[in-house]
Amino acid sequence: MAELDADDYVVLGRFNSPFGVQGWIKVYSYTDPMENILSYRPWLVKRQGAWEPVKVKSAKKQGKGLVAKLDSVDSPEAARLFCEVEIAVPRSALPELEEGDYYWSQLENLLVYTESDVLLGRVDHLLETGANDVLVVKGTEESIDRETRLIPYVLEKVVKKVDLNTGTLRVDWDPEF
Repeated sequence: MAELDADDYVVLGRFNSPFGVQGWIKVYSYTDPMENILSYRPWLVKRQGAWEPVKVKSAKKQGKGLVAKLDSVDSPEAARLFCEVEIAVPRSALPELEEGDYYWSQLENLLVYTESDVLLGRVDHLLETGANDVLVVKGTEESIDRETRLIPYVLEKVVKKVDLNTGTLRVDWDPEF
């Protein structure tokens, strides 16, 4: 499989540790609900700096988590080679979203500006808090400061505009906060 550009895939989880003696591997899912990762194919793993497809023989919910059995992985020792390896799928495997909805991966790395054009930094990642998601915005060399800000991801009230074409996000947010 050809090397994919970062924009061509989305990381949906990672392998954790071996499970049992037959080569099953625990899966940590970033999807909500966690079982959604099981419905996407093909799975790609990044090993030695390159993304490569892996064949999933079986994957299922096990207790409070998920486990997967990969082709040619038949022992805990073989499963250990996948520990802490990320699982990605081609972006084209994800369902299309309605206008105004975004995958978290689309928001990561966007530059965040206030409505008065003050650069606050870049979206590093998002947090799920229950009430609403939160943007973790880290200051850059060009931003007003090097501070990390937690900005609620509340569309229209706080997040005024998401522009994937320009790689920017506009917020109604006090730079002093």
